[in-house]
Amino acid sequence: MARGHRRLPPRGSAPLSEASVKRETDDRGVAWITLARPAVKNAFDAQLIAELTEAATAVDRSARCVVLRAEGDAFCAGADVAWMRSTADRTLEENVTDSRALAEMFGALDALPMPLLARVQGHAIGGGAGLVAVADIAVASRDATFAFSEVRLGILPAVVSPYVVRKCGVAFTTAAFVTGMRFDAKKAEQVGLVSSVEDGHHELDAKLGLFIQAILLGGPAAVNAAKRLVREVAGRDPQDVRGLTIERIAAARVSDEGQDGLRAFLEKRSPRWQG
Repeated sequence: MARGHRRLPPRGSAPLSEASVKRETDDRGVAWITLARPAVKNAFDAQLIAELTEAATAVDRSARCVVLRAEGDAFCAGADVAWMRSTADRTLEENVTDSRALAEMFGALDALPMPLLARVQGHAIGGGAGLVAVADIAVASRDATFAFSEVRLGILPAVVSPYVVRKCGVAFTTAAFVTGMRFDAKKAEQVGLVSSVEDGHHELDAKLGLFIQAILLGGPAAVNAAKRLVREVAGRDPQDVRGLTIERIAAARVSDEGQDGLRAFLEKRSPRWQG
């Protein structure tokens, strides 16, 4: 748990001795971050926010990708009721501090240089849907439901808004934010919030595995550079980024990884990063 957050939890929250977030890295270099508050549908409180921020920050930069998943029957139901109740009694300054911690959590996930994947089952509401938006690739079960329902509480999905607009566009984000309406996995796929919808948990894990395997087939530096490149050119005129794209491909071609990859293709062998 990050420093500065060791305090008694609000009534109804998990004890501090129980981790809200688990993390591990497998022998392929895939980092797994698991939300572990299934009894409250993995809802946010101060402890989970601090631990998820720490988990994202602590990911080894040599990891090939990161998978965000959750225990239980829901991905993340948004804010914990007890934690939300406590914010209602706080001053503006105290709420700014809490909101900053939440923004830093999303920022830490967004700053990961390698692909971030999300495995989504059940509810992904409010900030939970924001976690799906910050992921580069999200795979959802067909029974998953989503909503940015903050306006129904008289508040705003402000912290997640940049990620939702970036992923889903202005039109859908406006409609979702101002109505707070729930939408299903099919709609989430249509608007680009999720990349794939699967019928059951077995199929969900299988599709997640396919995405992971596809990432592992790519050059580690190239995969990370490809993620960064999309963000650098998004929303910009092709003429404005022409020089950038020329520099990126030229640098990749002369890099050790690029040289090995091209030679491996010509020599009909596997590149070094594939073992």
